[in-house]
Amino acid sequence: MAVKNINAIGSINFVAVLLSIPIILAGIWLTTKADNSCVKLLQWPIILLGIMILVVTLAGLVGGFWRVQWLLILYLISMLVMIILLGFLVVFIYMVTIGGSGHLPPSRAYLEYKLDDYSGWLRRRIQNPWHWDGIRTCLSSSTTCAELSQSYRMAQDFFNAHLSPLQSGCCKPPTDCGYTFVNPSYWISPINNAAGMDCLQWNNNQTELCYTCDSCKAGLLANLNREWRYANLILIVTFVALICVYIAGCWAFRRAKTESLFSQYNQGYT
Repeated sequence: MAVKNINAIGSINFVAVLLSIPIILAGIWLTTKADNSCVKLLQWPIILLGIMILVVTLAGLVGGFWRVQWLLILYLISMLVMIILLGFLVVFIYMVTIGGSGHLPPSRAYLEYKLDDYSGWLRRRIQNPWHWDGIRTCLSSSTTCAELSQSYRMAQDFFNAHLSPLQSGCCKPPTDCGYTFVNPSYWISPINNAAGMDCLQWNNNQTELCYTCDSCKAGLLANLNREWRYANLILIVTFVALICVYIAGCWAFRRAKTESLFSQYNQGYT
């Protein structure tokens, strides 16, 4: 193969190595989020796929700069598989995060969330009692709700706050229940216990709160949706870039092969 084309393949593969890093970082970023660290659904598949792409592109880098033809062929085949897997992951995340907007209750600045608004696959995953027990324990041990008590003392300040979906769903009773605010995690005297099962689920015990409520599950899914969409933006950009790099690599490899065959033909002819 022509040296210039081999070097071009090596350079292209170096770009592919760099593109694996945002994928890995997207997965690591998800592990830093309390909700994702409790649910443990998406971050590890993303990190694993990023590492697999890194290994494959490193193999292509070695094959390109050291002119190992069989390694380049293995790289091109493996990279195509990695791109297809990444494409499936991008589509999957998009499909399960469609919908799920919040609802604005009267005289409140924060949104509240309904479980039925979210993907059936995600709902089934967290509604499984065995799964939710572990998630609930994990969430209740975080500082998500405790932070509210430190930030808000007066009822009106709390009602005007822009809470995260997790805080809105898990740290307070639903507005429809008509509970009276004492502090962000302590509410009394519900007016309408019949507004929904979540009204009966609320507990002022700081380890209970509304962690067994459907509103908490909905808030969790709203949080996951938002963070997964951010991660998916990174994956989409990387996916498109990897396709461009892969096409360029195939073109350089084919050109190198053609020039090599042409050179062998000329040498035989002479």
